[in-house]
Amino acid sequence: MEQSQIIVRVATSADTKYASIITDEIAASAQVRGTGIAKRSPEYVAKKMEEGKAVIAHTPEGDWVGFCYIEAWGHDQFVANSGLIVAPSYRKSGIAKQIKKRIFDLSREKYPAAKIFGLTTGLAVMKINSDLGYEPVTYSELTDDEEFWAGCKSCVNYDILMSKERKNCMCTAMLYDPTDHYEPEETKEEFKKHSKLYERFMRIKQSRLLKFLTGKQSNDKKKSFFSQLLNL
Repeated sequence: MEQSQIIVRVATSADTKYASIITDEIAASAQVRGTGIAKRSPEYVAKKMEEGKAVIAHTPEGDWVGFCYIEAWGHDQFVANSGLIVAPSYRKSGIAKQIKKRIFDLSREKYPAAKIFGLTTGLAVMKINSDLGYEPVTYSELTDDEEFWAGCKSCVNYDILMSKERKNCMCTAMLYDPTDHYEPEETKEEFKKHSKLYERFMRIKQSRLLKFLTGKQSNDKKKSFFSQLLNL
């Protein structure tokens, strides 16, 4: 199906029928990638739909295509666009970019003063964020809301995050600050300059991590290894 035929809109209570499909696909996708993600129940996703804090994509016939939702942190000072997922048969079609753009606009409508941020290991998502005006930042510029960071417990890299006192991990942090940000074209050009270097950097990190985890090491050696890996 052509991308132009897919409907991308704000979700409503009528879309809660897709909640289980969405959470199952999020979990399956994370397992295939070998990365972690904050686990959410179908009930949680359904609530986001009912609150008008989610975007859904579907065909004219009603087949589910993609999804993303809004989470607010730190007394609404920070907003995250979370749970971006696209059905396998529609991936690499450009629909993820449409969903991200709509959820970004919805976030700006609902929380105009909030900083919008995300953590990701996916280069494609980073490119989309860059086009929207996000900038790479340090973890210290993100929310300090304990509930947000608790969501990282289900990630395979949680031990790394905690060993660095939440100052660094395998994910790249990106932030859109409505009061101080580059124009999308500026961030897009800057990202192009560094994306290939970053992609190589992530391959090295992941390769070293995989080799290390398949061996037997003491806790002291693990801590030392993670420290060196994160400071590459």
